Amino acid sequence: MKRIEATIQTDKTGPVSDAIKEMVGGYTILEGNGRGSGQRQTIRGGRGTGTFVAEYNKVATVSTIVDDSKVDAVIKAISDAAFSGKAGDGIIVVSTVDDVLNIASKKRGSEAL
Repeated sequence: MKRIEATIQTDKTGPVSDAIKEMVGGYTILEGNGRGSGQRQTIRGGRGTGTFVAEYNKVATVSTIVDDSKVDAVIKAISDAAFSGKAGDGIIVVSTVDDVLNIASKKRGSEAL
């Protein structure tokens, strides 16, 4: 099993969610602030007379656990849905999961997904 975590722009959460919802058993989306290669937003302050560059971008992290056989398909779906061609589209991290336990059903491993 693999854990897939994709950090993407918040405006891409809808398309990414639509792309993977039929492919995975479930997923979590957490929104927050991040700093990477993307261009940060320019914000007006001081009653509109001054501007400054935001220190962070608004990002979302989509996290799911899938069987090894689904990893490539899920990565492709996420990357296609989040792609804009600009710096800051995001990053996908894949890591190995040793075991999973579904608390409600007490199932373990792939059955828990």
